[in-house]
Amino acid sequence: MSESLKKNTDFQKVYKTGKSYANKYLVMYIINNGLEENRIGISVSKKVGNSVVRHRVTRLIRETDRLNHQQLKTGFDIVVIARASAKGKGYEEIRSAFMHLANLHKIID
Repeated sequence: MSESLKKNTDFQKVYKTGKSYANKYLVMYIINNGLEENRIGISVSKKVGNSVVRHRVTRLIRETDRLNHQQLKTGFDIVVIARASAKGKGYEEIRSAFMHLANLHKIID
């Protein structure tokens, strides 16, 4: 399980210097962090929906990371941004979007 990115400065660093790819449901920024583990930050704006909807999307992304982290290379700070289209999607669609972006970033072992 990846550690969480919590500080705004950490997020800003990833946004400014990271490489990003996007698909229909998610945007993913990645930079090397020089650590032995991945740190993941999840951002779901109010455009996605009310707090119940936003928390559900956040939980789906976190669960995807938890269940698939052994397939990911380590040593990255990852920021995942949910797009409005992620609203109401199930685990499988979010997982597939997450893994698609991880593949584009070439962080899948």
